[in-house]
Amino acid sequence: MPELPDVELYLDAMRRRLLPRDAADAVDGNPAPAILEQVRLASPFLLRTVEPPLSATLGRAVTSLRRLGKRLVIGLGELEGEPLYLVIHLMIAGRLQWKKKGAAVPGRIGLAMFDFDRGSLAFTEASKKKRAKLHVVRGDEALAEHDPGGLEPLTIDLPTFTTLLRAENHTVKRTLTDPRVLSGIGNAYSDEILHAAKLPPHRWTTKLTDDEITRLHAAMQSTLIAWRDRLRDEIGDDWPKEVTAFRPDMAVHGKYKQPCPVCGDPVQRIAYADHETNYCATCQNGGVLLADRGLSRLLKGDWPKTLDQLEELKRERRG
Repeated sequence: MPELPDVELYLDAMRRRLLPRDAADAVDGNPAPAILEQVRLASPFLLRTVEPPLSATLGRAVTSLRRLGKRLVIGLGELEGEPLYLVIHLMIAGRLQWKKKGAAVPGRIGLAMFDFDRGSLAFTEASKKKRAKLHVVRGDEALAEHDPGGLEPLTIDLPTFTTLLRAENHTVKRTLTDPRVLSGIGNAYSDEILHAAKLPPHRWTTKLTDDEITRLHAAMQSTLIAWRDRLRDEIGDDWPKEVTAFRPDMAVHGKYKQPCPVCGDPVQRIAYADHETNYCATCQNGGVLLADRGLSRLLKGDWPKTLDQLEELKRERRG
């Protein structure tokens, strides 16, 4: 699922095309707000609202663009005295593409095409499970219903962050990825944040020391800002084409069995359902392995405590 740095990347690209600050900021040199002329729905399951109707958005100029958690919100002026919004939730496999005006909806993965006066925004989903969503919302109260309520990780101060962590007792991994607690962080960047903070994903939030919370707060903000700015620099004025949770230069996420960039020991994982948490046992947990059900079944329940014990068990079973 696209997370905070990726959603911000989309917003940057959309602002330059739909709501530029001036001619220099506009990709095509046109500083005027874009006008939504038509919406072509290719999937009847995408639109999750009936009132206001989708037709109410047509012919309107873009007035605002913002992020609401992992959602993208397009403001389109007012309807009957209340602000009107399109709310796009990409979910896991949803992506956005910028096309020439009037381009065809992309093949089997296309969900919708938003035709503006200067180009078309394609909404796609490369998954058989159609989870992506589009809502038409009137009024700020109705928009707030789409906000899970998490605080912004880039602006939250340390005292508020400390209070937030100690309000309930959960694993630090769960707290980072809970949209009701913090906004926009998912599986990928939580792995990177915890590695930077040198904390294991299973640590209980109420057990964190003041020093660990300070490290976590600093790592959260520095990791998200660094990736956001890095991706911005890589894209420039282009449209983001590779929005993914797996990037070659990530430290641990998606790097199972690969060497940790800090200590060189192999990255470990905790597999559960369709998700996987990656961590470095040496950097984050004093060299102690965390139990993983998948590997535990492979080793017939004989779970090793250290990397050396793990390698020894693997050698015994290969022999």
